[in-house]
Amino acid sequence: MVREGRHVGAGALFKQTWKALGHGEDAPDATDEDRSWREVLLTATLQGAIFAGVKAAVDRVGATTVRRLTGTWPG
Repeated sequence: MVREGRHVGAGALFKQTWKALGHGEDAPDATDEDRSWREVLLTATLQGAIFAGVKAAVDRVGATTVRRLTGTWPG
């Protein structure tokens, strides 16, 4: 459940970021023939960074909540 929410949140954040960077259209897929290597790889890098950041934030909130409830750090 949390994993799906994390993906939805990261996807929405990526779309907002992509548009804020001045790209009104959809982000390119790796197989978009009309997009350059540079554009595809930069897009994938940005998307990966956003997903990793959201995952780290969600994991950190979960760990601090466990510590608050149980008194011990998980893991």
